[in-house]
Amino acid sequence: MSEDMDARVSTSAYAKTVPLGTKLIYAIGAASEGIINFAFNSFNFFFYTNVMGVPGTLAGLAITIALVFDAVTDPLVGSLSDRWRSRLGRRHPFMFMAPLPVATCLFLIYSPPNWGSTGLFIWLTTLTVVLRSTMTLFHVPHLALGAELSADFTERTRVMSMNTLFSFVGGFGTLFLGYSYFFAATPDFANGLLNAGRYPVFATTAAVAGGSLMLFSALRTRSVIPRLPVAPASLPKFSWIEFMRDFRLALRNRNYFVLLLGFLLLSATLGTRETVGLHMNTYYWGLLPEEIRYFSLVAMLGPVLGFLSAATLHQKFEKKPTLVALLSVYPLCASGPVILRMSGVFPANDDPILLPCLLGFYLCQMTVSLLLLITAASALADIADEQELMTGRRQEGIFYSARSFFGKAASGLGHLLAGIGIDVIEFPVHADPGEIPKQTLFELGLIDGPIGVIPAVLAIGFYVQFRLSRARHSEIQRLLEERARGEGDSLAPHS
Repeated sequence: MSEDMDARVSTSAYAKTVPLGTKLIYAIGAASEGIINFAFNSFNFFFYTNVMGVPGTLAGLAITIALVFDAVTDPLVGSLSDRWRSRLGRRHPFMFMAPLPVATCLFLIYSPPNWGSTGLFIWLTTLTVVLRSTMTLFHVPHLALGAELSADFTERTRVMSMNTLFSFVGGFGTLFLGYSYFFAATPDFANGLLNAGRYPVFATTAAVAGGSLMLFSALRTRSVIPRLPVAPASLPKFSWIEFMRDFRLALRNRNYFVLLLGFLLLSATLGTRETVGLHMNTYYWGLLPEEIRYFSLVAMLGPVLGFLSAATLHQKFEKKPTLVALLSVYPLCASGPVILRMSGVFPANDDPILLPCLLGFYLCQMTVSLLLLITAASALADIADEQELMTGRRQEGIFYSARSFFGKAASGLGHLLAGIGIDVIEFPVHADPGEIPKQTLFELGLIDGPIGVIPAVLAIGFYVQFRLSRARHSEIQRLLEERARGEGDSLAPHS
């Protein structure tokens, strides 16, 4: 059987190996997302609370309100792209709509007017809703496109590994440049993160770079469109009734449902720790931007290690035990430094070995979290095959809208929980490092460490219920091929 026939039978662009060039160009799209997302998520909370003086609860609420819109727009774009028919295929028309509004919103978020706390809250809320809604136009179809590139169990892991690697490299590369150049110390600001004038310059650079790479990836992946599966002619056109039907249909898949709930809890931990990260590094650990930048370099090493090991890990072990094991290790890596400091056995802030110790824990944390994201994304692609066998529909768009939504939930829930926490402990505004009371720092450490990792621990209870094994996936692939050849028409859907 030819490669082309295999591709059609498996309802993917390639039956086995995806050409390296295609994987690279596809992954560049994730780099653009990493640039935009990290520029937004990593600095906006610190900027609006410690630089602009907005209360933490309001700053967190702005992002959480956007999350309500995400709950609709993400599956909506997923359902639309699953059904879309055009000469540009199902995914690309949406991907082309995103770059300009995304880049514009990112710039405006870091160039706010002088409107006071309430006005800034409205400004941030409005722009965040627009930014994340338009980002969905690229992110959800892009993830669905990755799931459609290969039908192979392990090759999907390689595709998602490269995609996740590029996302982290783009994101943490942005952070490194931010700390090294845009927020470097000046005669007026010993800590450049407190310099309000540097944020618009940083945002402009990130917006142009992210928007350009987004457009480049969409343009250069057009060549794969003829190989991609198309929306079946029998599939009804989009309507709100069909949209709700799609969503209910997806939630009936047990494996999808438990993966969804586990991902939500993991996102709450990731988001909370990401949101207070700058507060922790600046005030709790007493680091300057020129020291904080090294976390970005280490963070880029973690995805490389994850990328090199993910496919091998999935060849040797099933995805469920991999998820459970990684989730068991992550809390130790994430909260270890704070717990050890509270126990009196971690280096003091003026100790030269403090930074190397923090970087070591961070490398462990980033490697584990990247492997978690790769494994979850790869498992979603397998569930899409299971869903097609059960229902006759491929719903990559709907399924990966959940991946997009919970990536944003990490930011939304993290900002809200961190914002409430910052206000509860009465963390001072415009404070210089070294001026924070010890009790306030202790409570900040609790938010980042022991309290912050609780949702990730709870997520283990859902991931242990995942039931899609390698053997079952192989059986699903066989039955789908038989159905596509007309030999399996009489086969009842198998749950």
